[in-house]
Amino acid sequence: MGADNSEPEVSDNLKTFGAVLKALREEGGLTQEQFAPRVRYSVTYVAKMEQGRRFPPKELVPRVKDVLGAPAARVLGAAYRTLMRKAGLALWFQQWAGIEEEAVTLYAYECRAIPGLLQPEPYIRAIFDRRLPPVTEAQLEREVAARLERQRLLTERPNTAFSFIVEQAPLGAVCGCDQLAFRRLLIQMVAARRCSPAR
Repeated sequence: MGADNSEPEVSDNLKTFGAVLKALREEGGLTQEQFAPRVRYSVTYVAKMEQGRRFPPKELVPRVKDVLGAPAARVLGAAYRTLMRKAGLALWFQQWAGIEEEAVTLYAYECRAIPGLLQPEPYIRAIFDRRLPPVTEAQLEREVAARLERQRLLTERPNTAFSFIVEQAPLGAVCGCDQLAFRRLLIQMVAARRCSPAR
């Protein structure tokens, strides 16, 4: 799979990440010209990350730890996890994703598809594979990773009450997957995340 070097739309999430990176670099007393070779990226690449015009690579956080120390890496790591939760999400959905993260109680009803928070990876891939127009492999991987990252809310927010009502139709049309195996997987997934499927 080749690298996706296209510049993304400047979003609030990328701009926020860039601002955090810039603040940490400046707090460390480094210019972009001093910082870039230490994290093994070009000055231009660092500048574009700080402007919110490039998705940061996953190697950035450990490299920042080597240069700016563990506290800075923890802050940047938290910003990176938030960014990756939303980087693969459609712009129209990002507001809802923010509401999900803050919710004390979340109720979901679905009559057409398994709710995103409960979708196993094979189901996610099957849905994205059928979408038109098709997307690049890199974009597909970003979107799958973002949806799986969203699902961490179910285990990271133990005091949030999640309730899901899913009609029979989505359970019967599981995008070419083996239906019985899919239902077992969904039940195991729900049980593992301390949720109770409706009877």
